[in-house]
Amino acid sequence: MSDATITGGANAPTVESASAIPADELDRLTDAIVTALKSVYDPEIPADIYELGLIYRVDIDDDRKVAIDMTLTAPGCPVAGEMPGWVENAVAAVPGVQSCTVTMVFDPPWDQSRMSDEARVALDMW
Repeated sequence: MSDATITGGANAPTVESASAIPADELDRLTDAIVTALKSVYDPEIPADIYELGLIYRVDIDDDRKVAIDMTLTAPGCPVAGEMPGWVENAVAAVPGVQSCTVTMVFDPPWDQSRMSDEARVALDMW
């Protein structure tokens, strides 16, 4: 069912697999979804969830339904119940996206190696 997958988080996204979505539209959707993900912040951390490496997988199917696997910096995160909704709302608002579902995963466990250089600078973690 998934035809395009954005992987990364701390790395620039790549698109895997064939898709019936025209390449230019898929590129636009990919960029807009990453931008939407970068608009979501953990209220206790001054870096967005994408740069923190909390996004493990984003699938865009041919019907433009988006499925996201994400994690948290810690399973006991105080916003664990709210953050998936924030992500769903941000991505569902992207023009062309039909719907978005978020699944919380904890395997593999998140660690600081998933953070981008941008997040490391924001958190002064060099």
